[in-house]
Amino acid sequence: MRIAVLAGGVGGARFVQALTEVLPPSDVTVIANVGDDLEVHGLHVSPDLDTLLYTLAGFGDRERGWGRAGETWNALDTIERLGGETWFQLGDRDLGLHLVRTEALRRGEPLSSVTEKIARAVGLELALLPATDDRLRTRIRTPAGEFEFQEWFVARGHRDRADEVVYDGAGEAGPAPGVLEALEAAELIAIAPSNPFVSIGPILAIEGIRAAVERRRDRVVAVSPLIGGRAVKGPADAMFTSLAGGTGAGQVTDCYKGLIGALVLDVADADDAEAVSERGVRPLVTRTLMSEPDARAELVRTVLGLVPA
Repeated sequence: MRIAVLAGGVGGARFVQALTEVLPPSDVTVIANVGDDLEVHGLHVSPDLDTLLYTLAGFGDRERGWGRAGETWNALDTIERLGGETWFQLGDRDLGLHLVRTEALRRGEPLSSVTEKIARAVGLELALLPATDDRLRTRIRTPAGEFEFQEWFVARGHRDRADEVVYDGAGEAGPAPGVLEALEAAELIAIAPSNPFVSIGPILAIEGIRAAVERRRDRVVAVSPLIGGRAVKGPADAMFTSLAGGTGAGQVTDCYKGLIGALVLDVADADDAEAVSERGVRPLVTRTLMSEPDARAELVRTVLGLVPA
């Protein structure tokens, strides 16, 4: 079964990992958010792409949920001693990837080509695609002002209320090579349990991708990032409160209005199934916390069950 997945970082990586425990990795294409990308000390960093890469290659840091396992911080210590900025932490192992990527981009290679080479070098069998090769940046408007995503999320600890999310460059951005082909060829399109506003939103803000997903609506299933109205990690629940007016499954469904045929919600949110149905979307209730093998397998079976055998 060929499946295309729209994904952000930590939640997306865990979901794709669960998929590849059931499906051959070669049947899976991941279309990743690049709205979080930034430059750090002159290096191009793609946090969501990197989290997906590290997790799926088996050398991500499971405790932190980002970065490399067994990381060291000598370069960061030196930067701090010399008075440089250290709010966005890059470990020594991590720096190697960013050096290679940045050098290739400066030679004129597109991000999709660089990502493919890196993915093959670490042994990934699935296809990992950035949503676009064009510049796309997520910005958060708050009572304290407007900030680039990572400044709001990391430097300011996402403590400022998000009043609006802006996808700078989305209007001019086109899908990266292979993205539309993967969406058209997929028997199922899955939207990972990533934050709809800052992880999935930038992907769907690209007109060509949104239109391709909309055309396949009956074969599109989203997994809610909320359990009992709360995010497992990160600011998703706070963002639902300020941007969507609530943290129910109905509000999650509204984020994907006209785009999905089904929504997977956790058993803790089973009472919200009717609100999902009222919006013309099929509710699928199961365990969505991917902390145990049985739960991961159950979630994947529920997602894949949307497509008849």
